[in-house]
Amino acid sequence: MGNIDIKNAPVGVFDSGVGGLTVAREIMRQMPNERIVYFGDTARVPYGSKSKATIIRYSRQIINFLKTKEVKAIVVACNTASAYALEELRGELDIPIIGVVKPGAEVAANITKNGKIGVIGTVGTIESKLYNKCIREHNESAEVFGTPCPLFVPLVEEGWINDTVTMEVAKRYLAPLQDTGIDTLILGCTHYPLLRNLIGEIMGNDVTLVNPAYETAVKLSKMLEESGIKCDAPVKARAPHEFFVSDAAERFMSFANSILPYDVDTTKVVSIEEY
Repeated sequence: MGNIDIKNAPVGVFDSGVGGLTVAREIMRQMPNERIVYFGDTARVPYGSKSKATIIRYSRQIINFLKTKEVKAIVVACNTASAYALEELRGELDIPIIGVVKPGAEVAANITKNGKIGVIGTVGTIESKLYNKCIREHNESAEVFGTPCPLFVPLVEEGWINDTVTMEVAKRYLAPLQDTGIDTLILGCTHYPLLRNLIGEIMGNDVTLVNPAYETAVKLSKMLEESGIKCDAPVKARAPHEFFVSDAAERFMSFANSILPYDVDTTKVVSIEEY
């Protein structure tokens, strides 16, 4: 690929399901010139309860698929895959790859006033302690309180975003964090920004919520610029973004259309195990 071609190549974004669409949404908002190839592993969601070896295998298959789409960079829009597979896979790639953990951790470490930071995420993300490590790289005296919230993912995928059931579940999950005195809370799963209002209501105005999806898009923009591969011309009128899933395309599409600033009219199913 010549440099011009590379600039026009798409960015690959993947997640265990629909959660990574919050990252895709931020990339679309902040970098309207970029094209996205999105893969949601809807057949094998959730990732949060699976082993590290399995997450690495799934991520490798997805990256192999995205490479067939000639992407110029990859965003691991899944906290669990960022925590378990990113460093392992970075060495196997000749294109830039970023995850969602470091950008969120860095911002939280810099904005906390009292040094007490909460992280909510899947069991896998919390157990990996990667957020703790990344936060301490920027703020070594920070105290980090992690709480897994495994039911948030299925509730969001079900579309129960403003439901009383979700509110009850959230109150129960967040109760232990309310006694810690945290002033900053990282929404450490890409599904969670969709519950932002509800989480904010429970935690109150004194707790700043950090959305790693937003911070990841900021970081991606810098990374593409530094590598000289940021697209500087507007996306052509044709449907610029492509969406792929491993199962349940219709359901994915209706969810995507409810949160993206862009109409998704086709989503293709891929046999991801073949990659």
